[in-house]
This record gives sequence, structure tokens and C-alpha cells, in this order.
Amino acid sequence: MGPVIPLAPEAGAPASPPAVQHYLRPGTLQLAALPPLSLYVHIPWCLKKCPYCDFNSHEARGEPPQARYVDALLADLEAALPLVWGRRVHSVFIGGGTPSLFSPETIDRLIGGVRARLPLEPGVEITLEANPGTFERERFKAFRGAGVTRLSVGVQSFDDAALQRIGRVHDARQARAAVEEASQAFDTFNIDLMYALPGQTAAQLAAELDIALSFAPPHLSIYHLTIEPNTVFATRPPPLPDDDSASDMLDLLCERTAAAGLRRYEVSAFARPGHRCVHNLNYWGFGDYLGIGAGAHGKLSFPHRVLRQVRWREPGQYMQHALAGHAVSNEHEVKRRDLAFEFMLGALRLREGFEMARFGERTGLPRSAVDGALALAVQRGLVEHDMVAGTVRPTARGFDFLSDLQSLFLPPSD
Repeated sequence: MGPVIPLAPEAGAPASPPAVQHYLRPGTLQLAALPPLSLYVHIPWCLKKCPYCDFNSHEARGEPPQARYVDALLADLEAALPLVWGRRVHSVFIGGGTPSLFSPETIDRLIGGVRARLPLEPGVEITLEANPGTFERERFKAFRGAGVTRLSVGVQSFDDAALQRIGRVHDARQARAAVEEASQAFDTFNIDLMYALPGQTAAQLAAELDIALSFAPPHLSIYHLTIEPNTVFATRPPPLPDDDSASDMLDLLCERTAAAGLRRYEVSAFARPGHRCVHNLNYWGFGDYLGIGAGAHGKLSFPHRVLRQVRWREPGQYMQHALAGHAVSNEHEVKRRDLAFEFMLGALRLREGFEMARFGERTGLPRSAVDGALALAVQRGLVEHDMVAGTVRPTARGFDFLSDLQSLFLPPSD
């Protein structure tokens, strides 16, 4: 449970800043406490835009303006401080793009600037995304020295032909070298892999798993390659394995990771005990996150409303607006009717599910708001609902048909 945020300050306590008074006005919800708060920092540049990528990433043409961009990030954070007044940060995630394009010195300055402005929980998880194409020997150790506690290495594949087919800038040798360096520099690191790649067979995936598991990774994130709108693959789709083949690959992944001591705790995440991603768990639990950087999204709760924000998308435009104190391009209050669906989008991704008490705590809604959909999900064998313990968890079938399960909680159309 997060800190209780009163509508009026206690005697002797500082009043809420004027900028936040607008969000503290009466509204449709009644949240007794606020959820944990995370910070997401977006660094948008990469060496090359992958043909499957629909993230806000931009090919770096020359050296990215590292110093000016960090100036903008810290100005953005400074302007947002009134919205998270008095709250401690449980995790920091520096994502992209390819954040490892930035030098360790720049990342050190960024993390130092965050620490100077926000109260961080002791032992806070600070994750940095890194790609093998930006790998240099000792660079990952320098990121550790800058304050990063967890590295996520975007390998995607250990097969040269597969890497070429999905447009990655690194090769298999660089991928292995990067993971080896990460394993030496960090106690907790993550390997990102993709499956159901163009032309991939189960035997090829098994060979890649052999390589990945040989590093004894504490955490694996494994994603099914999907064709997203507004990508190169959307206009020129490659031949992908059919649904049955992809399902067989997922079964193989689950069997092999379990045998290696990695537990599947989220649809796409496998971890050893003590190495789950704190930041992503906060997302899936409908926690709060302040998002700074070009195109970053954020979700912030107040006693009577839940707010979503988006920063300016294009890097140059973002820097200009952030340095002027206006990094947010748009924001909106989440409608009461949408809260149940938004909560379930994340919570049903978790193997262990959630407590119904948390649903009420995070959304401000009564249990009756989802009783009908839950009953239908139980009837279809998609969830297990323990009425005595007050818990809900997806079944194996619910995990396999997650989109169908989540859609049961969509609000009725107007």
C-alpha cells in the first residue's frame, strides 16, 4: 500500500504545491492510498530502426545531443515534482531506443540528477536497456559504476541469419560477448529474446535457448514476434511460423526455462527467485509511473482520479518544450468506466494473479464492477477465483488466450 495523501495538509505540514491543487479537487473516485511510484526515462535514439519496432525510436544521425537531452530530462523531472510531492520512487527504468548509446558518464549524470530531485527507496532497482551493437568491453561495468543495478540486454537472437532477417545491427558473436560482460558486471541482468521469427524452426529455437541458458541468466524476457501497424514489416510482412508452430515453440520455452530454474511469473517473463523485474511488476499491478523523455507515457494517481500523461514525441521538439518547462504534450483523466479494463490489462498478465482488495485499492471501484466479467471468465475456464482468499489468477488456458480473457473486462460500448 502506498502513502496516504490527504486532501488538506496536516497541521504544521507544508501545503501541496499550487500546481497540484487542480488534481486534488473532488472527483469520481475515492482512493484511500496511492500505489507504488516508479520512474521511466526514455532515450529515443538507436543505431538503426528495426523493421518490427513500433516504439518511439529514432535512428541516430551522428552523435546524439547527450548533454542537452539530459538537461531536458532533468528540467522535465523538475517541472513534474509537484505531481509526486512526498512520494518515494521504488524503481527506475531507462529505456529506449538504445540507452546504452549514451556514455556511462552521461548516465551517471542522469542518475545523479534523479537522486538529487526524488527520494529513492533504499536499494532501488535501476534498470538500463542495452544492445549488443553498442557494446564495448568494460562499458557495462562503467554503467554499474554509474548506479545502474540491473541491465537488460536486447539480444533477440543468437543466430546470425535470424538477426539479419529481423534487421538487428549486431551479430551472434557480439550478442554472446555482451551477455558475458553483463553476467560479470551485474548480479541481476536480463536477456531479451524473440521467438516465431521469420523462417525459425523449433530446433533452431532450442539451439538458441542452449546458448542463452548457458549464461545462467537470472531473468529472461521472451517475446513472440508480432507484426505491428506503422512498421516496415507491416508493409512488407516476412513469412512467419504458423500459430501451431509458434504455440509449440512457447511450450518448448516454458519447459526448458522451468528445467533451468526460471519461473514464468508473467506472460513474457521468466526469473530465478529474487530476480523478478520490480519495475515491470509495478506496471502490471496498476502502479504509478512518472514518464519523462521524448514520447514517454505516465500514469499518476490522486485521491479522486487517475491521470495519464504523454510527453512531446519528436526528440528536438521534446527538448525545446522540456527546457521551457512544458514537456507534457497532452494528458487526460482515466474515465471511471475504463478503470477496470486498464487494471485487468496488466494484472491478468501475472501468473500469481492479484488480490481483489488490490483491485479496489488501485481503481477506487467496488468489487461489483467486475463480478459479472469474473463469473464469465471462471465459467470459460480462463481464471481461478478463490472467493475465500479473495484472489484471482489466470489458468493455463487463460494465459494461452490472454487477449480473450482481458477483453471480457472491456466497458460496454456507447
